[in-house]
Amino acid sequence: MLPKRLEPELDIYQYPEHLRACLATLPKVPGVYVFHGQRDGMPLYIGKSVNIRSRVMAHFRCKDEGKLLRQTQRISFTETAGELGALLIEAQMIKALQPLFNKRLRRSRQLCSLHLQASRLEIVYAKEIDFALTPALYGLFANRTAALEKLRTIADQQQLCYGRLGLEALPPGRACFRHSLHKCAGVCCGKQSEEQHQQRLAQALEQLRIHCWPYAGRVALHEQRGDFNQYHIIHNWFYLGTVSALEQVAGLQRSASHFDSDGYKILCRPLLNGNYPIIDLSE
Repeated sequence: MLPKRLEPELDIYQYPEHLRACLATLPKVPGVYVFHGQRDGMPLYIGKSVNIRSRVMAHFRCKDEGKLLRQTQRISFTETAGELGALLIEAQMIKALQPLFNKRLRRSRQLCSLHLQASRLEIVYAKEIDFALTPALYGLFANRTAALEKLRTIADQQQLCYGRLGLEALPPGRACFRHSLHKCAGVCCGKQSEEQHQQRLAQALEQLRIHCWPYAGRVALHEQRGDFNQYHIIHNWFYLGTVSALEQVAGLQRSASHFDSDGYKILCRPLLNGNYPIIDLSE
């Protein structure tokens, strides 16, 4: 039975009667949960966990979440076969419903990356090229400012020339100002070769590489918990939806509508590392 009030030091919220039934039915399995307010079509908060019950109850022990809890009218949940499905569904729901208390996983319309071709480095945007299919992309950034900040950090760490990277104007026939401060290895004045400068840049960028989509089309990623099977349908790193049987795939969107940075971050490692069975649906 739930206590009427929390311990004195955490006495921030009293369980209202209308939430007791919701809390009592929360399962100890992976999935997504939703805090609903007065307007049912616009949830207050969407979260995920490998243990729905444990995570939801943790909200009631957090001093910073009193405002959320006071507005909550009911709590719903959706079970998943595992953590990956919970991550994908949570991200999709947050983008679609824009809950009041969720601060992350919202689509950036300025999403950009660093594109390195031969000796040319430029900032490119997801609204102009398909990040899932374009090689030699490095890093996912919310905007141009963030991309330039990362490039400056790399330049500082590797003693690269701001002028050669296009971060500042380079005086004709003269070394850059940073070289006099021993912050540039001297490609601007011949002390370092163009090849060495380019190699150091490429090596530093490698850890930020965006992997191209490795399949011809859609795939189904199979996740299982006991007898509970789910197939997560993916195209170009974009999550199209989840079905319980492959016969249901026909009812889903057929292709990615845009590059989804959150989907890429969630899916890249488990898909490329072979952590889950993958079924090619392109045929």
